[in-house]
Amino acid sequence: MEIKPIKKPYAIDLASSLLALVLILLLMYATQSVLVPLLFAILISIMLYPLARFFERLRFGRAFSAILCVLIAIAIISAIMWFIVHQSIIIGKDAVSIKEKVLSVFEGLQTWLQTQFGIERTEMMDKMREQSNKALENAGSVVSTTFGSIGSTLAGVVLVPLFAFFLLYYRDFFREFFFKAFKSSPQSKVDSTLNRIYEVVQSYLLGLVTVMGIVAVLNTAGLMALGIDYAWFFGTLASLLMLLPYIGIAIGSILPALFALAVKDSAWYALGVVAWFQVVQFLEGNIITPNIVGSKVSINPLMAIISILLGGMLFGLSGLILALPLTATIKVIFDSIPSMEAFGFLIGEPEKQHLKRNATQELLMKWGIVRPPKPKPKKKEDTEEEKEKEVVIIVEEANPHKDLEQEQPPKQDDSSENK
Repeated sequence: MEIKPIKKPYAIDLASSLLALVLILLLMYATQSVLVPLLFAILISIMLYPLARFFERLRFGRAFSAILCVLIAIAIISAIMWFIVHQSIIIGKDAVSIKEKVLSVFEGLQTWLQTQFGIERTEMMDKMREQSNKALENAGSVVSTTFGSIGSTLAGVVLVPLFAFFLLYYRDFFREFFFKAFKSSPQSKVDSTLNRIYEVVQSYLLGLVTVMGIVAVLNTAGLMALGIDYAWFFGTLASLLMLLPYIGIAIGSILPALFALAVKDSAWYALGVVAWFQVVQFLEGNIITPNIVGSKVSINPLMAIISILLGGMLFGLSGLILALPLTATIKVIFDSIPSMEAFGFLIGEPEKQHLKRNATQELLMKWGIVRPPKPKPKKKEDTEEEKEKEVVIIVEEANPHKDLEQEQPPKQDDSSENK
C-alpha cells in the first residue's frame, strides 16, 4: 500500500517562516558591530562590480581589479570628507562675526520675550545656567559614548574596505555557495533571484547617487540666488543627508537657515532657505527619483517608513541608511518563495486598480466573494423597435431579387413598336 506524504498546513509554514525572521532579526541586533560594516561592504561591492568587470576586461587580474576598485572608492569618499572638513574650517574662521550676530539676535529674542510674556532676562539666564550645569554633569557619559562611537566608526573604516575587497574577489565562490545551499530549488530560480537582488540594489544605489548630485546642484543654486555664503558647502551637505530617506533634505535645511538667520539682516532669508529646500524635496520625491530610479525598487511609502523605523531601532543611524536596500532585498526573496509571496506583495507598490474609486467592488468580484451584477433588462420600446428591424431584415433576406426587379425598366409593347 502506497503511503502518501503528509502535506504541512499553510499556517505551519507561515508560522515557521515568521519565527525564522524574528530569530534572524535578533541575531542581526546581537552581531551589529560586525554585521553593519559587512552590509555596507556588500552595498559598496555591488556599486563597484561594473568597474571591476571593466578592469578585468582590460586583462587585469581579479585581485588587482578588486584592490583598484576599493582604492578608487576610498579616494572618492576621502575627497568628499576633505571638502566638508575644509569648508567647516573656513566657516570657523568667521566664527567671531557669526557669534556677535548670534548674540545680537539672542538679545533681540530676550527683549521680545520680555515684552510679550513678561519673562525677565535674569530668569532666562538662570534657566540657561541650570541647563548648562546639567550638561556638564552628563558630560562624562557623553564623552564615553562619543569615544565608543568613534571606536566603532574607526573599526568600520578598516573593516568595510577589507570586506568589500573579499566580496569582489570571491564573488563566484559565494555564488556557488548559494547554489549548494539551495540544492532542492531549481538552480535557474536561485540564479535569477541573485541577479534580481543585484539589479534592484544597484538600481537603488546608482539612482541615489545620481539624485544626490542633482539635489546638490539645486540646493546650491537656490542658496546662491538668496545670497547665502558657502552655498556649495550647505547644498552638498544637505544632499549627502539624503542617505536618510524622507527626512534628509529637511534636516539639511536647518543648518543653512540658522546660518542665514545669523548672518543676514532679515529673517526672510532663513524662511526663503527653508521654503526652497522644501521645493527641492517635492521635486525630488515626485519627479527626480521616480524618473531616475523608476519602478525597479518598488516599495510602498508605508512599508518604507516602517522599515526605516525598524532599521533605526536595530542599527541606529546606520540602520536608517541600510533600511531601504535591505527591504528591497527582502522583497525579492519573498517574491521567490511561494509561502512568503503575499508578504512580498505587501511590501511592493499598489497597482492602479487598487487605488480606483470602485476598487473594493472589483476586488471582491475578482476573488469570487461577490457575484458580478446582472445586466439591466432592456426597455419595452427598445425591444419592439428591434423586433420591427429584425422583421424587415428577414423579409429582405427572403426576397433577395426585390431590388433587382425595382431597378429593371418597364418593357414596352411590341404592337406599339410595329406601328
